[in-house]
Amino acid sequence: MTDVALPKEVRILRAMRITLVGVIKDTATPHGMRHPLSDSTIEDMRQCLALISARERELAQADGSLQNLRPSYVDEPGAQQESIVRFYKPGKDKTEGG
Repeated sequence: MTDVALPKEVRILRAMRITLVGVIKDTATPHGMRHPLSDSTIEDMRQCLALISARERELAQADGSLQNLRPSYVDEPGAQQESIVRFYKPGKDKTEGG
């Protein structure tokens, strides 16, 4: 689905989330150094991201397009579909007459 097809609120929320995450990445400091943003600003950014995520989830539920967006491991039950793999040995193909 293209950005144009998405509702305006979804596009706004996505842009806000991307911008906030970009600010967080750009202002990240090495361990032990003081962060340039105040503790209250960092907490406000966390709260904003939480609100954005909650609203995105609400919109997805209302739209009926809520998917399981959580990552899953291959060995989790129900995480993968059963697939059948057949191996053929060279020279044993019936078309070769063998």
